[in-house]
Amino acid sequence: MIVILSGTNRPDSNTRRISGQIAGLYRELKVPHQILDLATLPQEVFLPSSYAAKPASFAPFADAVLSATGLHVVTPEYNGGVPGVLKYFIDLLKFPESFERKPVCFTGIAAGMWGALRPVEQLQAIFGYRNAHLYPERVFIPGIGHQLDDAGLLKDAELVGRLRRQAEGFAAFAGKFGASPARS
Repeated sequence: MIVILSGTNRPDSNTRRISGQIAGLYRELKVPHQILDLATLPQEVFLPSSYAAKPASFAPFADAVLSATGLHVVTPEYNGGVPGVLKYFIDLLKFPESFERKPVCFTGIAAGMWGALRPVEQLQAIFGYRNAHLYPERVFIPGIGHQLDDAGLLKDAELVGRLRRQAEGFAAFAGKFGASPARS
């Protein structure tokens, strides 16, 4: 199963909208997937004691990452970098097995003109350090505030096509590194 990680806990975020659109593309491709939305993290994971002993409510999040055949990370750019909650989430996951030889793909979104290039590169370094298999086809969505229609979907068909090609390619890539994301 491909896990789509919606990389912010901001309520009603554009990151969540893009994650949902990517989920729709995996659905069209008949690739099993689920969205893991950091906006639904239980509050107790933010207690300092969570570093030493993870609350039971964190287990579904950790288990989703551990059991995923691939991780599709959708990250916004906050102040030129990765959202703090995304880095914190990564830090809470089991080391090294959470990302060891795990296929990982990146989509970046930002208000600015580079479409979250910096946070995607930061994440590539982090996941590379954790021995993940990095899918090379990244998609960057600049000017996100102008890219979405009233329903929260991307207006640019070419950009949707790039996301579709990324999802299709990543599903095949993830299938090469272990359990194939079986088509339903």
